[in-house]
Amino acid sequence: MAYIAPIHRPNSVRHGLRVQLFPDEDECLILTKTNRLEIWKLEETGTLVRTDTKAVNGTISILQKLRPRDAELELVFVGTDRFHYFTLGWNAKDGKLETVDSFFDIHEKHMRDAQSQDMCAVDPTGRFMTVLLWEGVVNVLRMHTAKGKRQNLHWMDQVRVSELFIKSVAFMHVETGHPKIAFLYQTRTDIPDSHLVTYRLTTDDKNTEVSRFEARDQVDRLEIPDPGAAILIPVGRGEEDQKRYIIRNASTARAQLGGLLVIGETRLLYYDDVARKTVDAALPEASIFVAWAEYDVSHYLVGDDYGTMWLLEILLDGVTINDLRMTKIGTTSRASSLVYMGNNILFVGSRYGDSQVFQLDLGTKSLQLIQTLDSIAPILDLNIMDMGNREGEGQTTNEYSSGQARIVTGSGVYKDGSLRSVRSGVGLDDLGVISDLFNIRAVFSLKSPGASKTDTLIVSFLTETRIFTFNSSGDVEEVEEFRGMILDEQTMLARNLPNGRSLQITTTSVLLIDSESGVVVSTWRPAEGQITNVSASDEWILLSIDGRVLLSIRIQQDLARVEYNNLGETDQVACVHLPPEYPNIGVVGFWKSGTISIVDLNTLQSIHSESLRQKDNNASIPRDIALSQVLPPHLGGPTLFVAMEDGFVITFNVSKDNFSLSGKKSVVLGTRAAALQLLPRGNGIYNVFATSEHPSLIYAAEGRIVYSAVTADDATCVCPFDAEAFPDSIVVATEKEVKISVIDAERRTHVQTLPMGETVRRIAYSRSERAFGLGCFSRQVRNNEEIITSSFKLVDEVVFKQLGEDLVLDTSARTEIVETVIRAELRDSYGSPVERFLVGTSYIDDVDGQGVRDIVGGRILIIGVDGDRMPYLVSSRTLRGACRCLAVMDDKIVAALSKTVVMYSYDEASSTSAAMTKLASYRLATYPVDLAIEGNTIAVADLMKSVTLVEYKTAVEGDEKPYFVEVSRHYQCCWATAVCHVDEESWLESDAQGNLLVLRRNVDGVTTEDKRRMEVTSEINLGEAVNKMRKVTVDASENAVIIPRAFLGTTEGGVYLFGLVAASYQDLLIRFQSRLAEVVETTGNILFSSYRSFRNEERESEGPFRFIDGEFLERFLDIGEERQEEVCKGLGPDVEAMRNLVEELKRMH
Repeated sequence: MAYIAPIHRPNSVRHGLRVQLFPDEDECLILTKTNRLEIWKLEETGTLVRTDTKAVNGTISILQKLRPRDAELELVFVGTDRFHYFTLGWNAKDGKLETVDSFFDIHEKHMRDAQSQDMCAVDPTGRFMTVLLWEGVVNVLRMHTAKGKRQNLHWMDQVRVSELFIKSVAFMHVETGHPKIAFLYQTRTDIPDSHLVTYRLTTDDKNTEVSRFEARDQVDRLEIPDPGAAILIPVGRGEEDQKRYIIRNASTARAQLGGLLVIGETRLLYYDDVARKTVDAALPEASIFVAWAEYDVSHYLVGDDYGTMWLLEILLDGVTINDLRMTKIGTTSRASSLVYMGNNILFVGSRYGDSQVFQLDLGTKSLQLIQTLDSIAPILDLNIMDMGNREGEGQTTNEYSSGQARIVTGSGVYKDGSLRSVRSGVGLDDLGVISDLFNIRAVFSLKSPGASKTDTLIVSFLTETRIFTFNSSGDVEEVEEFRGMILDEQTMLARNLPNGRSLQITTTSVLLIDSESGVVVSTWRPAEGQITNVSASDEWILLSIDGRVLLSIRIQQDLARVEYNNLGETDQVACVHLPPEYPNIGVVGFWKSGTISIVDLNTLQSIHSESLRQKDNNASIPRDIALSQVLPPHLGGPTLFVAMEDGFVITFNVSKDNFSLSGKKSVVLGTRAAALQLLPRGNGIYNVFATSEHPSLIYAAEGRIVYSAVTADDATCVCPFDAEAFPDSIVVATEKEVKISVIDAERRTHVQTLPMGETVRRIAYSRSERAFGLGCFSRQVRNNEEIITSSFKLVDEVVFKQLGEDLVLDTSARTEIVETVIRAELRDSYGSPVERFLVGTSYIDDVDGQGVRDIVGGRILIIGVDGDRMPYLVSSRTLRGACRCLAVMDDKIVAALSKTVVMYSYDEASSTSAAMTKLASYRLATYPVDLAIEGNTIAVADLMKSVTLVEYKTAVEGDEKPYFVEVSRHYQCCWATAVCHVDEESWLESDAQGNLLVLRRNVDGVTTEDKRRMEVTSEINLGEAVNKMRKVTVDASENAVIIPRAFLGTTEGGVYLFGLVAASYQDLLIRFQSRLAEVVETTGNILFSSYRSFRNEERESEGPFRFIDGEFLERFLDIGEERQEEVCKGLGPDVEAMRNLVEELKRMH
C-alpha cells in the first residue's frame, strides 16, 4: 500500500483576483495554487501578506467574482477540473467565510474537452456568467433575483455554439440592459486565423431565456487581420460625464468607448459594436501576449510570453477613440495572471517563475519591484544531495525533516529558469559578519556591569583569545585588554556571575574577576596537567584535568575546591556539564566505559549511571552533554542529551525527584560527534543547538521534541547573543568568520535560488566531482525570430558557481537541444572507474533533401571533468533518432531513442576518445519518455502505452549476441510521464492526467499471460502532472510506519514524498482515512473520494485505491476534539494514539 505527502506544496499561481470579500476592509487578493485558495492583503508599504489559506478537494481551474444585487461584498466563484463548482462568501452571522452554493456539471461524460483552457466570463453587472468547458458548448448561469436567494447561482442553460475553437470570451459593456457576449475563435485547427463574433446572450426582454447562438442571435461578425490574436479586453464606457453620443450617419460615425480590444501578435484592433467601427494599430514589435489587467478605462497592462510588461493606451478625444499605443514599461516574470491592486500596485502571478509585486509609475512609464513571492514551478527535473551517505550511487537517508536531504530542482522556464535548493530546516538570517577569523574553538557572550543587554563577544582560538565589544548601534571594536582576562591562551569558558563578577577558565587557570574594576578576585590553577573539560553554573565549576582527575569548585567561596576524584587508569573523563536549573548536580561522560553519570557536586558520587556502549562499538563514547528543560514543564520534565562519537544523540527523560533516567531514544544527526549548546527561550525553557556536519536545532513543538536541520552548514560553535543592536540573536562561528544571526523558532521549508536566466531542463549530480551537470537551453528574439541555444554546464554543489565554460550544442545548420543528462561511473582506458556525464540530444529542425538514413536525429555526448574541474567532451555518437532518456546498467549505457530502447557497450580508448557499440535493442509501441533500471530489468514508460518491463539477457552458448526480452506489461492505455522502481517487483508510474499508479509484476501468476500482465496495487489522482521521480533508499527502523521510496517533482512546483506503508499499519490507515473523509469539511463541500479518485479518458474510479494521502491525514490535527473522537470511534487506537501517529507521519516531511 502506498503513501504520498507534500514536502513542498505547489506554489505556481494559476489565477489571481481582486475581491471585496470582507466587510469594512479594503479589497483583498485571492490566488489559486493547485488545490488551495490563498487570501492576501495589501499593506501600506505595498507588500502583500497572506492572511488565510483554504484547502479545496480539487484542482482549481476557474476563478471569478460576482456581486449580488444590492450587495456590498462580492462572491468568489471557483471551478475545479472535475467539474465541481461553488461560490465562497462572507457569512455575517458567523463572521467567517463559507461555501454559499455548490453544484456539479453532470453532462461532462458526453462531451469533448475544449481545445483551449477552461474559461469563465462575468457580465459587468455581475448578473450573468458563462463557463466554457466543452468544445462547442456554452454554460450560462445567473444570479438569483429572489430576495432570499440573491447569493445563489441559477444554472440557466447549456447551449451549443458553432464556434468550436474559442480562444477568448468577454462580455461587453452595454447600456440597454440586455447582455452581449463576444467570442474570439479560430475556424481551422491546421491553419491559424482569428474571427470575432458577438451575440445577444438572452432572447427576451426580461433576460430569462438563453439565446441559441444562431444567426438570428448574432449581432456582428468580422475577421481579425492578425491570425495570432488571442486576447479580448472589454472596454468600459467611462465616467458619467463621458457618455457616448449616437451619430446616425454611419459614414461619419467614429469608434467610442464601450467596445472591445483585440490583442494580436503584430496588431491591435479596437471594435465598437454599436457604431460598427474599428481602430487598427500596428505594434512596435511582434510578441505573444498572455495576460492583461485594467488600470483605468483607457490604460491597460499587458504581459507577453517573454516577460515584458506593456502599457496599452487608448488615445481619446472625449469618448471618441483616435488611436491605440503600446509601450514597454518593464520586465517581469512570464505572467499567467495580472491583477491591478489600486494605488499603482501591480501583482504579477506566474506559473513559470516567481510571482512579483510592482510599483507602477505611469508618468515615467516604469515598474519598480517591491516584493517577490518565490515559486519553484514548474519543476522540470530534480536531484537529491546531502543524503548522509555520500559514497557511490546508492542514496541512504533518514527522515527528510532531518535536513540531510537537499532536493535540487531545475525550475522555471526561459529567462525565469533557475536552480532551487529545497531543504527542511530552521533558518538563520545573518545580521552581521566579522570576517577573517580562522579556526575558532569557542565563542562566549558577556554583559558589562549595569548593562541589560549583551555587549561583549569573546572568541577563543587554539593559542589566544580575542575580545570584541559592541555599542548600542551595532558598531564593533576589538580591544587589546579586557578586565584582567588572560588573552594569550585558549579560553574554555567565560560567563557572567551574580554580584557583578565574571568567570574565565583557560587551559591552565580559573579566574574570578570583578567586572567593575577588572581586578582578579581569585585564581585557581591545577598543580600539574591542563584543564581538558569544564562546565560552570552560578555556584559551581566542574572540571577535569588531563581527563583523569575530576574536581568540583564552589565559586561563592572564592574558588574553594570542594571535592576531588582521581580516576587513575580505570577511566577517563570525556565531557562534563552543569545544568542551569539544577545547581547541585553535574553530568559526567566517561571515555573507556562509555557511560554517563549524574553526580552530586558536593561528593562527586554517582547518583545515577547509564551505560551507552553498544556491544563492542568503540565509537559509543559520549563527547558532549546537555541537560535542560526543552518541553514546557506541564508536558514533561527535563531531558538529557548525550552527543556520541559516532554522530548519534541519545536522549533520556530525567526525573525531577531522584534524577533517574528513563525513555532512552537515539537520533542520528551526522557521522561525527555534535557539540551541544543551550539557547534560552525564556520561562526556564531551552533550545539545544547541535553543531556537526549537519547542524540541527532541538526544540519543543506540538508537545514533542523536534530535531530540525539548520541552514548554517558551516557552523562550528554558537552562543546566545542578546545585544541591543541585535536582539534575540545568536553568534555562529564558522571556519573563517563569525556571524550574528537571528534563528527561526521552528522548522520550515527553505528554498535557496540561483537564477540562471535560461531553462534548466535536466540535472545530474556527481558526488565524487561534488558538482551538478546541467542541461540548459535559452530563448532569444533577434530580428523577430526566436533563436534557441542549448548547452551543458557544470556548477559547484555548494555555491552553484559555474565551473569552466559552457559546452554549447550544435546550432550551425540545425537546432540541437538537450533531452537528458545523467552521471555514470564508467571504465577508463586503464579499466579503472571514472566519473562521466552522459548527455542525450535531439535536433528539432527538419532537413529537406536528405534520405531518412542520412538524417542525424540526435547525439549521445560523453563529458568528462578534468583536474581543474572543467568539463570537456570525451566522445560523441550520432543517432538517427532523438535520444530522449539515458540510463546505466553496470558499465553499459541504455538509451531510449525514438520508438526504440538500445543497449551500448562503452570502450574508452583515451581521455578524449571512446567508442559505443550497439549490443541489443527493443522496439516500443509509440515513444519512450522515461527509463528506470533495477538489476537487469528496465522499466520503459511509453508515451501512450503505459509501462513495459524488459530484461537484458547476456550472450550464452549458441547465441550470437545479447538481447532484450519483454517480461511484463501494463496493458491499459496511459499517457505516462515518469516511472520509478519502488519495491522488489513494484514500480511507480505517473501520467499526464495527474494520476499515480503502483504497478506490480505478477511473478506468481498461474499462466504465462498472468505473469506478463502488470497489476495495479495502488492508484490515486495527485492533481498535478509529475515531471520527474527520484528513487531513495532509506534505513528505516523496524517500527517505521512509512518507508520512503521516492521524491516526486511536479509541473505546479510541488515536491512530494512517496512511501510504502508497513503491513501492520495498512488496515488502520485505510480505515482512518475513510472515517476522516466522512467528518472533515472542506471549502466547496467536495468529497475527498471524488477528488483523489483515478481518472483518465478510459475510466474513473470511485476513490483512491490502497493509497494514503498524508496531507489529508494531517487535517485530523486541525479539527476539534469532539470530531477527533468521532473519527476514532471503533477504530481501535484512541484519540491520543492517532494524534501521535499523525504527528509522526508529519515529521517525515
